Amino acid sequence: MKRTAIIGAGASGCVCAYFLLKAGFDVTLFDYGSPLRTLLPTGGGRCNLAYGEYDFKELAKNYPRGEKFLYSVFSKFSTYDTLAFFEEIGIKTYNQENGRIFPESNSAKDVREHILSSIKKADFIKEEVNEIKPLENGYKIRTNKAEYFFSDVVISIGGGGKWKEIKGINHHIVDFTPALVGLNADIKTLSGVVLKDVYSIDCKISDDLLFTHFGISGPLAYKISSIKTKDAFPYKLTFDLCKKDFELQKLLNENPHKDLKNVLSSIFPHRFAEYLSGEFAEVKAYKIDGKTRDLILDKIHKFEINVTGTDKGEETVTAGGYDLDEVNPKTMESKLYPNLYITGEALDIDGFCGGFNLQNAWSTAFVAAEGIINKS
Repeated sequence: MKRTAIIGAGASGCVCAYFLLKAGFDVTLFDYGSPLRTLLPTGGGRCNLAYGEYDFKELAKNYPRGEKFLYSVFSKFSTYDTLAFFEEIGIKTYNQENGRIFPESNSAKDVREHILSSIKKADFIKEEVNEIKPLENGYKIRTNKAEYFFSDVVISIGGGGKWKEIKGINHHIVDFTPALVGLNADIKTLSGVVLKDVYSIDCKISDDLLFTHFGISGPLAYKISSIKTKDAFPYKLTFDLCKKDFELQKLLNENPHKDLKNVLSSIFPHRFAEYLSGEFAEVKAYKIDGKTRDLILDKIHKFEINVTGTDKGEETVTAGGYDLDEVNPKTMESKLYPNLYITGEALDIDGFCGGFNLQNAWSTAFVAAEGIINKS
């Protein structure tokens, strides 16, 4: 019987184990922490396990890094396959209106328990892997406590470079940087304000924007942080706060005796309307001349924020990892080392919020397992 080691008992490692065990393989998972611990906070504890996009090319557009690489991966294991897998292990799901898919239990803990129950035949070794040494017929794995020998090895260590310095394997690793993270900006007086459907002119994407005590957060800020994760700070962002057609002059004419801030409150939250109005906040609408009106319109359609960094307390995903040029997307096998496979966030792949990073984990896990099975 071929023996396979999976380094990292996270989402990708455990699902890879599932498919290998199903094919009759002997599987050992190495992890110095609790299995699937990183699954528990996903989706706010509800586990946003997938997204309802079933065209693999459209699905891959949600990954700032890895889009083309994922074409082959998602064609082999799609959103349909993800839902079938969870149905198979006893997890029923539902779709939200925004396309995000959750377990009916709304519990990441429940998902964790079902996955672990489905791989209980695997061996779990709670040790830290320090070295993977290629041998003629397999690999020697050295941990902080012992040495082991396996025919195949799957690296599923997650993101963040936690085990970046595993010795013995000389792959190029793209430097890790924060993604899906809030952005620091000097605009803290708006903390707590939420703007709906804001358009980022720089990144050409729309979503909700949240102002916080450190700057900006929420879905749009997370997407921007992913797209611009390699950009040097500081940088300027420009937003169109109201892409839908509206005539400010018409609003002013219809509300001549209202203060400007109250006129703008029909479009924006009151505190933000007051911020936009600036020194003209308490000027009556009928007194607003064309020059002032155009100044306010310019603020609305070209709202600028200077970003100075990322908020360290909000990091959820990292960009970076094993270079995709050195991995076969059809099998997840290393192009440098035979019978060595790399999956999930260990790869230089990261997606937006909405279940995309877990989809990468499930899909690359299956493709790696299939690659090992077909080669046996």
